[in-house]
Amino acid sequence: MLLQWLKSVLEEKRMTKINYNEKGDIEMKNATYYENRELSWLKFNERVLNEAGNPEVPLAQRLSFAAIYQSNLDEFYMVRVGSLTDRQKINKDEKENKTGMTPKEQINAILKRTKELEVKKARIYEQLMGELEPQGIRLINFNKLSKEEGEGLEKYFNRHIAPFLSPMIISKQQPFPFFNNKTLYAIVLLNTAKGKTKIGVVPCENSVFKRLIEIPTRPGTFMLCEELILHFVYKLFSKYTISEKTVIRVTRNADIDTENFNDDNLDYRDMMGKLIKKRTRLNPVRVEITRDIDNNMKSEIAKYIGVSEKHIIKSDTPLDLSFGFLLQNYLREKPELFYEKRTPRITPELNMKESIISQVEKKDVLLSYPFESMKPFLTMLHEAAEDENVVSIKLTLYRVAERSKIIETLIEAAENGKEVVVMVELRARFDEENNIEVSRMLEDAGCRIIYGLGKYKVHSKLCLITKSTDEGFSYIAQVGTGNYNEKTSKQYTDLSLLTANQELGAEISNVFNALMLGETIEKTNHLLVAPKMMQNKIIEMIDNEIDKATSGQSSYIGIKINSLTDKDIIDKLIEASKAGVHIDLIVRGICCLRPGIEGVTDNINIISIVGRFLEHSRIYRFGTCDDEKIYISSADFMTRNTIRRVEVATPIYDEAVRNRIRHIFDVALSDNVKGKRMLSDGTYSDIFTDKEKINSQEVFYQEAYDAEAKG
Repeated sequence: MLLQWLKSVLEEKRMTKINYNEKGDIEMKNATYYENRELSWLKFNERVLNEAGNPEVPLAQRLSFAAIYQSNLDEFYMVRVGSLTDRQKINKDEKENKTGMTPKEQINAILKRTKELEVKKARIYEQLMGELEPQGIRLINFNKLSKEEGEGLEKYFNRHIAPFLSPMIISKQQPFPFFNNKTLYAIVLLNTAKGKTKIGVVPCENSVFKRLIEIPTRPGTFMLCEELILHFVYKLFSKYTISEKTVIRVTRNADIDTENFNDDNLDYRDMMGKLIKKRTRLNPVRVEITRDIDNNMKSEIAKYIGVSEKHIIKSDTPLDLSFGFLLQNYLREKPELFYEKRTPRITPELNMKESIISQVEKKDVLLSYPFESMKPFLTMLHEAAEDENVVSIKLTLYRVAERSKIIETLIEAAENGKEVVVMVELRARFDEENNIEVSRMLEDAGCRIIYGLGKYKVHSKLCLITKSTDEGFSYIAQVGTGNYNEKTSKQYTDLSLLTANQELGAEISNVFNALMLGETIEKTNHLLVAPKMMQNKIIEMIDNEIDKATSGQSSYIGIKINSLTDKDIIDKLIEASKAGVHIDLIVRGICCLRPGIEGVTDNINIISIVGRFLEHSRIYRFGTCDDEKIYISSADFMTRNTIRRVEVATPIYDEAVRNRIRHIFDVALSDNVKGKRMLSDGTYSDIFTDKEKINSQEVFYQEAYDAEAKG
């Protein structure tokens, strides 16, 4: 009986979903196979945080993961919580389409989960700091300083910090200051001799003093600047006594509205510049503090800043963990504390001493970043800029590196008389200013610039080179899963197809022609092109696998993406699972589908890989053996990608490239070191197996080194 009861309890737990009421408390409702998008993202970021606490990751690199966790969470609050806050004001009863949660319920659940993760972050941070001490690195507070060291820091504060501070007391004459986004401030409760209280504020950041202050008598021992300011803050308010103090950091909404971009009377680039300035002053969505403070003071802070008290989150770690990157500089002489040095290799498929264009005209070539170098593509683009037979170069830009060689080459091509058409997406979030500057540089050089496409962001990764030939013209194209960014090509896993397939080239040309006319593609024979020719074709291919399974034929679906939120596709995958189609999903981040629920999603296997490099490539596989269709794409299975953006997926026709993509997918699917399997309750688990350990990213890098060595 006891065994049966335990089984029933476990089964009930497995078949339930977690919901949150308005207070943020968990409520158990009926079984579901959906996951809330925002809570799923928090699970992804927890996997990033777990890497900061993973003893198998080199110590110095764990500092990076801690900082990345924090910067990820900052952006999440700025964008997603900001968006939910806006939607709550517009329609508080609106429910998201998978778990039925209102914006308010989602915000409450996010805040509750964030506070839970703060406890985990603090534990991991303490662990990291403890492990750094034997390596000669320590962060210290005043309680552990000698009298002489304290006096030395006081002199340092008086000479090098205090003169550059701007303390203020909140009053009728001096209203509460505007807190800049993600900036550190000291905030204190001041008591007057007459028993009155006031609030004092001191900005803790400027361009003059350093964040890490080294203790002269202890090399490798540091104090954070904001902690030094907070300790001596009484010197700045000498007429008062201080009863409470804390460091504070405000995160602001960054969800700027670009809907008016459909107005043809607006100057697209100027409007974007104005919106960027507006973003810096949007409403706060989170307030972090480092010390417990009195409820009255907390209430006052919340009132002044303009948030409810539940948005104030206490952190037992520094509020800005980016100093971890600074600490790494003091550890460079200990290579064992870092990942083994790896550099992108040149693909053996190409001879860099010969024309890249000529070689691509003979066969398709796949580049796999960061394991292989972007140099062949850069060289091909440079060739095109100088080749007298090249008539035009067309390219889509979403995010581009600073001082980009790609931009330099496009400018060179325009100066050489080529037609250069560049689609610069000015709405690439947090890259808007850089893209505005890039667009001006290209325009000044004589390039033709397209600024987005009305209500659709252009996220596709396309390059088309058109040559004049004796027969008329020919195309050389590049289609990728990642941006034209030399920096991220060394940090993100992405795929880049170089091809002279003329049918693909013709369809890519049609995509560019549509962009130049402010239109979208409505018919294709090869490419999948959102917003009108992607989601429907993906669903059609899933339906095809369903038909095969129901008729007893071999069927399969394999998808590698960053996020899965598109409900239409999710529902179709559920239908495929019910029909008996085996489905493998490699989803790095958000995944709104739960696998393994009997009779519903039990034919679906989902894993997530969080490793040294950011998983970013997208691969779609439908079918088996000779019947298999394989695509690489810029699009995740999110509604914003499949029907609200211009995205492109290209079929892979070359058999050697097809085999290589199969290999990449299968090795990633076999990753039992950095791969985590999603369970039916939405949690993620290590992959326990008696098979050999496989770290897919290390496998791919070793293969790149071995292939280069073989020549």
